[in-house]
Amino acid sequence: MVRRGVRGIAVVLVLIASVLPTAAARATQEGTAAPLPLEQLFDSTAVSDDADPAGADFDGLGASLSAQDLAAAGWTPGRALTVQGATLTWPDRAAGEPDNVRADGQSVVLGGRGDALAFLAASTSGTDLTASGTVSYADGTDSPYVLTAPDWRRGPLATKAVALPHVNTPGGRLTEKARLYVVTVPVDAERTVASVRLPLAPDLHVFALSVRATATGWTGSWATATSGYPAVGPWTDRTLRLVVHTSVGGPRVRLRFDNTFAAAPVRIGGATVAVQDGGARAAAPPVRLAFGGAAGTEIPAGAQAYSDPLAFDVPAGAALLVSFHLPGPVAAAPVHRLAQQRSYLSEPGDHTADGAATAYTAVLTAWPLLTGVDVAGGPGSVVLIGDSITDGDRSTADANRRWPDVLAGRLRAQYAVPRHGVLNQGIAGNRVLADRYPGDGVATDAAGVSALHRLDRDVHAQTSVRTAVVFEGVNDLLAGRSAEQLTGGLAEIADRAHARGLRVLVATLLPCGGEPRCTAALECERTAVNAWIRQSDAFDGVLDFDAVVRDPARPARMLPAYDSGDHLHPGDAGLAALAESVDLTLL
Repeated sequence: MVRRGVRGIAVVLVLIASVLPTAAARATQEGTAAPLPLEQLFDSTAVSDDADPAGADFDGLGASLSAQDLAAAGWTPGRALTVQGATLTWPDRAAGEPDNVRADGQSVVLGGRGDALAFLAASTSGTDLTASGTVSYADGTDSPYVLTAPDWRRGPLATKAVALPHVNTPGGRLTEKARLYVVTVPVDAERTVASVRLPLAPDLHVFALSVRATATGWTGSWATATSGYPAVGPWTDRTLRLVVHTSVGGPRVRLRFDNTFAAAPVRIGGATVAVQDGGARAAAPPVRLAFGGAAGTEIPAGAQAYSDPLAFDVPAGAALLVSFHLPGPVAAAPVHRLAQQRSYLSEPGDHTADGAATAYTAVLTAWPLLTGVDVAGGPGSVVLIGDSITDGDRSTADANRRWPDVLAGRLRAQYAVPRHGVLNQGIAGNRVLADRYPGDGVATDAAGVSALHRLDRDVHAQTSVRTAVVFEGVNDLLAGRSAEQLTGGLAEIADRAHARGLRVLVATLLPCGGEPRCTAALECERTAVNAWIRQSDAFDGVLDFDAVVRDPARPARMLPAYDSGDHLHPGDAGLAALAESVDLTLL
């Protein structure tokens, strides 16, 4: 579309700016400029006060972010935000002051070791913007990086860090979503980063930049993926006591809470951890957790919070009670819907320290807010990304008979290979290619954003991940996607995970003959996907789950002994067969 008048002039000026480097950029390219802190390079103003909407011009056309919307999301000036395991500081600038850098080859001083660079950024180009830059290490070496920043008004809501409800313009406020993104790119974790040269891409705006520290000394023991953002309660002055099952143990623990997909902060008043005795009853008095030395914490929209390391003996293969008080009101929350595990909700009050179950009078069947349990030590973790079969649908509730649980038990029982933590990132109903939950707003659908959209959060950013196992795709075929489309998505997952230095395994899709939607045409597509998986060199290994559970007499169906009864999901015996078939040396 051609823009005319003043807007057309603005577009022309932006295009000219995109091909004429700034003086700072020219100096950087010529090697005459020393790296500077990012805030000293701020040359663009993105945030305006609602009372003065013309006080900022983020996109060159007069539009900007609302300072009031940012504050309502908990993104206040100077606040440290943790997203995807990276800590970034929202610029400590008042509305109407320069608060971001238009990437034009500037060199930014940055220190530390980690597995990734994290950019708090967005594009104003009208589309996703892909550009390259350079990382310089303290040993004098360099390496290139490539990042893709979505557009602040048109990018996917599924991958945004935060979405704001309005866009300010000189003519008034527009009711449309403004987005900001945290984009990570891998770096060499064995070398110390000294500086980062930004790309030559003036439509790329960078608000903050950091090195995501590796989780040295920690292993992920339990995790779950946020599958949606439904209405809850509302909860006011209630305590949630969630039951989770560890894969590995250790002498210290830390917990992770995520406010994924949220539009507003959530307050955790206090939290404890205990080993379960039975139901909501603790085997010993719950132990108090802290957050930056404080009893509780507020988690901004889209961000996460880690508890301080706590000396606490976490048993392997045991149930923990994680209790946290919500002063509230909380009317909607990020959840993992299909827990296959009963957890508990208290009567009014802070009951985090209660060892008894008396106050916990209601049952929860989802896991809200809590997304991870890490333990000290260990060799790292294996992350399993999948759909309802990995999530444990049709397994026995409260029995931990999901196939990832059985796999964790096998790892604990041997010494031939490292005894990795096993992190279950299955989401019932999830697809590789398409979002079920749109990624923003309160919704009843809790089948998650696509595997491609959640890969960075649910795999790459998980604690101490070493290997990823991909077991997903039947829901895409049921939704009408072709084998060619699905295998393209699986190959993209492998490529992106390999770029992070991960080992990547893939599992074949199970037969589902007898389920009404599993037609002969779908069986042809499933067979084609499995043929590609078995022959592809995109992955480091194949788990042939199809061969494990199919009926030799009717290969389009599961063996009756493994079928839960719906012909789509294995029951306990089938899930155990999957886990027992895994060659542990592949992990």
